[in-house]
Amino acid sequence: MSELGEGGNRERGLSGRAAERFHAEGIEGIEGIEGIQASEAVERDLAEGVEPIRKDVDVLIIGGGLAGLALARQLLLRSDKQVLLVDRRALPPTKQKVGEATVQMSGYYYARVLEMEEHLLCEHYMKYNLRFYWKHSAGGERYEDLDQSYIRNLSNIVTYQLDRNVFEAELLRVNLESPRFELYAPATELEVELTGPAAGDARDLARHRFRFVSSEREVAGTAAWVVDASGRGRYLARRQGLITQSPIRHGATWCWVEGLVDIERLTDLDAPEVRKRRDRSALGHVPAFLATNHFCGEGYWFWTIPLHGKTSLGLVYDRSLVPREEVATPAAMIDWVCRQYPMFARDLPRRRIVDWSGFKDFALDSSQTLSAARWAMCGEACRFSDPLYSPGGDLISVYNTLITDAILTADPVQLASKVRLYEQVARAVYDSYLPSFAVSYATLGDQETFTLRYVWELTVYFSFFVFPFINDLFTDRQFVPSFLRHFARLGPTNRNLHAFLAAYFEWKKAWLEPVAAGPPRHFDFYQFAHLRAAAECFYQVGLSAEEARPVLAEQLENLEDLARFIVAHVSAAVTGDPRALSREFVEGIDLRRLVFDPAAMTARIAGISSGAGNGANAANTAKIAPYPWRLQPASMAPFRQARRAAQEGPEAGDGAGTPEQGAETAALPAATAADAAATAAEAKVPTLAAAGAEQP
Repeated sequence: MSELGEGGNRERGLSGRAAERFHAEGIEGIEGIEGIQASEAVERDLAEGVEPIRKDVDVLIIGGGLAGLALARQLLLRSDKQVLLVDRRALPPTKQKVGEATVQMSGYYYARVLEMEEHLLCEHYMKYNLRFYWKHSAGGERYEDLDQSYIRNLSNIVTYQLDRNVFEAELLRVNLESPRFELYAPATELEVELTGPAAGDARDLARHRFRFVSSEREVAGTAAWVVDASGRGRYLARRQGLITQSPIRHGATWCWVEGLVDIERLTDLDAPEVRKRRDRSALGHVPAFLATNHFCGEGYWFWTIPLHGKTSLGLVYDRSLVPREEVATPAAMIDWVCRQYPMFARDLPRRRIVDWSGFKDFALDSSQTLSAARWAMCGEACRFSDPLYSPGGDLISVYNTLITDAILTADPVQLASKVRLYEQVARAVYDSYLPSFAVSYATLGDQETFTLRYVWELTVYFSFFVFPFINDLFTDRQFVPSFLRHFARLGPTNRNLHAFLAAYFEWKKAWLEPVAAGPPRHFDFYQFAHLRAAAECFYQVGLSAEEARPVLAEQLENLEDLARFIVAHVSAAVTGDPRALSREFVEGIDLRRLVFDPAAMTARIAGISSGAGNGANAANTAKIAPYPWRLQPASMAPFRQARRAAQEGPEAGDGAGTPEQGAETAALPAATAADAAATAAEAKVPTLAAAGAEQP
């Protein structure tokens, strides 16, 4: 029996034009036929001379999960194509589905491209960005004691917390309203024969052949296109030998509990005190539970996501840092989370678990996603990276858009040209996530390091992903080559920066004392003008390829400026010398050959002409020519930590400097961007206002 869809039950189903009964009786109203095995039914038909049901369609979609239903919706809205969808499950499924959070690209795709905005606003929570928490010195006993990094303002592009089952049921309903859509579910014994060019005409392509069994009848036919959206069944990838190993080795356990877990109530404060907390002057009044909340530690994060009537909870972890046996069941996961963040012990152990699941290993990759022979893969049938930042919906959004445009391309020569280009886009989008998840995952354990990392990642995302997507530029062949050139220039910097920050995190663990006791540290990512400038791209809509190219080029310059600041700030923190923020030092940073080397940092700084050796005193610092940043970076002063004694540091040769080097630099003043603020002001470095950026 072939694997179709993402798993689930077979209790109910819709076959062919059973859509009419679907509307009359509702989602729960159609019962599947039981008792006779499918193969017996086919044998009976053959014995009785009953011909298979014949279906010749434009597009066969294998799998009726989110990716398949969304692709069908996109095709029905944008074309006159006849779409047939098959799934091994009865649809819609009853088992609760994970993957609820959307971000800007997927939120825009589901709401605006698929025209599901009214449903999303009525039936699902609007999402309040992403928020990240750390225990700080107070130990995680109360919500208000946590360190936080966040964006206070709501996004101009609305995002949502999806109840996947509700949303997919609505996608199914609206698809079934079209006379050009047919559904067979549950279906078994699927066979697909992919074909190449038709005999005698290299420019033409023969139609693919398929057969399956549904409701005791054999269905057979042809399709111009076959798209695999079968989820982890990976129908085509397995049969075509396209599965490749992902470098991401993470596990996850998740569950849903009844009711709303309001994290701001995990406190000793009463309701009026919660309402009037003084930190709301920074954090604002939007309910924190509306965010995708991440409670972080080294190599792990725990999410809380609100759905109507229930809350999604999940732990994602690096298997090399968190033993799977300690978190493999919902009870074990909740117990483990309550030990890491004791505030949850006030609530979670008393909640009723509605459903749960998990993966030992969830990352997926494939060597190809789209073919000029008119087949494609989308969703988890193709690739998946990691739940952090919710990229699964983004991959669906981009891949479905590329596939839709390919399906609408009639000319085989043009199709082949597009496929070559679109394959590069699909690979570039996926590969850009890999350093985040395979290289620097441990940085989740430190607020400063992760904040630098996330500001970088989000600036890339807003400018290189969201901006082209909302302008339909990923399918514009006048734009894509320049996009790929800029992206290729960005690639080495992205990889090197993740490795650099991962090494900085390890250095901090060895050389710095834990965060000192004090008030919680609150950091708004929008303190970085680079990120705000990238978010301004959301307002640049309707641009042609010619108009969009300079916008992307400018954003690339801003990103390289941001990367240099991150390197300079880390170098200043590691060496304790503010000259790392000088023009001379920053201009010598080679982002394409970046490595974390404290000894090299110290040597370079020692050669800066405005100071000598360890004499980085106030008088010398005042003479340093500051680097003229394109946009004003944020002050990282709140993240200062005291140094440990030199003998407690890493041994020589481990890439983090020798104890002797540590002793030499330990006497120098701790330095961050804030330490150079007075010098920068004297040199008239552009301020937030001068850069034209909106104050957060």
